[in-house]
Amino acid sequence: MTNKERLQKQLELTNEQTSPLFRIMFTQNINIANKRHFENNICAFHIGNGYILSVAHNLKPEAKIFKSIEESIFNNDILPYLNEAQKQLFLNCYPLDSTTQKRYWNSNNPSDFQFTIDALKQINFDTRWVTFLEKKICKAHLIIQFKNDQFYNNATLSKHFTAATYFAEPAINRHTFLVEVELVEAFYSDDIALYKIINTPQEVIDAMPSATIDYSILSDEQEHYYCLQSSPTSEVGKLLNKAQIDGFTEHFAIFQERIGGNYILEGLRYLIKGYFRFGSSGAPYFVYDTKQNEFKVNAIQSEACPIQLSIDNKRDGNFQYVNAIATPLYNIKEKLEAYQNL
Repeated sequence: MTNKERLQKQLELTNEQTSPLFRIMFTQNINIANKRHFENNICAFHIGNGYILSVAHNLKPEAKIFKSIEESIFNNDILPYLNEAQKQLFLNCYPLDSTTQKRYWNSNNPSDFQFTIDALKQINFDTRWVTFLEKKICKAHLIIQFKNDQFYNNATLSKHFTAATYFAEPAINRHTFLVEVELVEAFYSDDIALYKIINTPQEVIDAMPSATIDYSILSDEQEHYYCLQSSPTSEVGKLLNKAQIDGFTEHFAIFQERIGGNYILEGLRYLIKGYFRFGSSGAPYFVYDTKQNEFKVNAIQSEACPIQLSIDNKRDGNFQYVNAIATPLYNIKEKLEAYQNL
């Protein structure tokens, strides 16, 4: 294939209409515009038929607090473990909506916010994001954005979205569509999470660009290797930059976790050299298949800077990440193929 053809494929990876790169955000109160809340932003990409890959390390950190909660969870898992002062605080801050049978945060006092966090920690209420998903305290959605108000320029597909799953954002000149996903399985040692699109018509899923997987373990002489991540200056837009496999590691790292207990990240990893934006976890690495004139996803960004140019050994204020650890998708080949063949 010619350089011109490869260039066209590169540009397609960054175009909003053809790129398989998205973001997952954890959402609360999605149906109530003035209470809608987004957190835990992470890169993700579509590998076909509604399956989405991202990292797993954002699932175990603690959210610390919730914006709303079901009355049954509030009464059974929280109130009985609070002292009288704490009970009054929670009842004041989370008044009950009798229509939805949910309690919504309703305080502008910063000290209330911190006291609530402290109380939840004291009673060991599990606020890890993975637990919030399991208890349906939050949901996970793909964030899909376009410059115009049509879903992939298709008015018929756009009709599948409601006021809860579509809204304009004039400040960033974008129209945002939300597609719900559920966590299928987290492969914590490999730092990979598999999600699947749910509650969405098949024709909407079919319209979303996806990436073919290349399960090869590539050598450090590999050419035409790229990382696809969010724009360098914001979450809006996309960046495709050259990456170089600089070496290999049999990885070992301990992920600190207060509630569930620490776990180990381990297994084969690429050591990558290139440019890495802070917040690039979950970004896909693509290798160019010259015979098929196609970019195929080969690995996923895990840790941004095990080795980096640092300022006084601090990450704060230092956005020049030059090394990364990436997990080859080969590590979970059998598991992924089993899900895709269901």
